[in-house]
Amino acid sequence: MGRVTERRRVIRIRDGAVSARPDTLVAEEPLEIRLNGKPLAITMRTPGDDFALAAGFLVSEGVLASADELQSIVYCAGATADGSNTYNVVDVKLAPGVVVPDITLERNVYTTSSCGLCGKASLDAVRTQARWEIADTPPVRIEPELLAGLPDRLRAAQRVFDRTGGLHAAALFTETGELVDIREDVGRHNAVDKLVGRAVREGRLPLSRTILLVSGRASFELAQKAVMAGIPILAAVSAPSSLAVDLATETGLTLVGFLRGASMNVYAGEHRLALEASAGQG
Repeated sequence: MGRVTERRRVIRIRDGAVSARPDTLVAEEPLEIRLNGKPLAITMRTPGDDFALAAGFLVSEGVLASADELQSIVYCAGATADGSNTYNVVDVKLAPGVVVPDITLERNVYTTSSCGLCGKASLDAVRTQARWEIADTPPVRIEPELLAGLPDRLRAAQRVFDRTGGLHAAALFTETGELVDIREDVGRHNAVDKLVGRAVREGRLPLSRTILLVSGRASFELAQKAVMAGIPILAAVSAPSSLAVDLATETGLTLVGFLRGASMNVYAGEHRLALEASAGQG
């Protein structure tokens, strides 16, 4: 829709020289998600892949788990007082007979691009609503060297980031390091929702033998989304939160943080990493 980026005038100062020029910025607009016609949540996002974002969001909330549970996703016409369509409101209709579960993940109705969840109640809610356990049998087995090479591949695939410098990214890789999909968004949780939403609409859940790599930190919310999609490995280039580590430990998720070059910290699920050669060190 041509709304991923916008141009704005900026005053540029370089080595004392002042000039005016246009700059490319990442777009940020609200998206209201409705479920069967009823408002459910509002998130700030970069326009694009809105249907996938809505579907992925509902996977993380325990509402959707397969394509046959989804009847349709449409933009709502007449979203403004004058009847015009802003393309900022989507309505998700579940297939006939699909029961809408109680959404108990204690999310605020409005979420910002960096929001998260917290508390024991949220941990309990994820365990209660997950449709499947992380079941990679035999377990995914990853060489640390394979993980170390993924951030560069993520960065190389970030097309909009190259133009704006203002986007998070999430990428899905196979256990052999093949890039499956990558999405960008002003919100890291939205980027993951777009990945998961595309997968559920294509009938690919659970994502049981994949690696999810995210730019930035690994919050509880991102760990939650990985668990709800059946992803066994979550890796981040920055730090995890304590609650993300708690959730990973309780659910069997492998959680890797500070993935930078050949260095990384493994916070949970180390059995999926080939660490035997150095297991006795430290």
